[in-house]
Amino acid sequence: MPDMSASASLAMTQLATLAKEVDEDKVTPGVLGFIVFAVMALAVWGLMKSMNRHMSRVDFKESPEPQTDAGDSQDSAAAGSSAKRQQG
Repeated sequence: MPDMSASASLAMTQLATLAKEVDEDKVTPGVLGFIVFAVMALAVWGLMKSMNRHMSRVDFKESPEPQTDAGDSQDSAAAGSSAKRQQG
């Protein structure tokens, strides 16, 4: 069985050389970028929680329409059909 510490040290030396190849002149987000991102994520989370709370309070039940007499509905249907005849 191969020695694990030798392979681990070999991997670390190869990774260390890759880390040295990073250009130090490049701009990276750093800690400030992480803090800004975390604050924005917390703000979105809070807004979604608030939206869920407000949406749960909304009542979507519609009140039933008032009942009309059968004669009234026939008169309104006849008036609607005569209005369509006058337009067309």
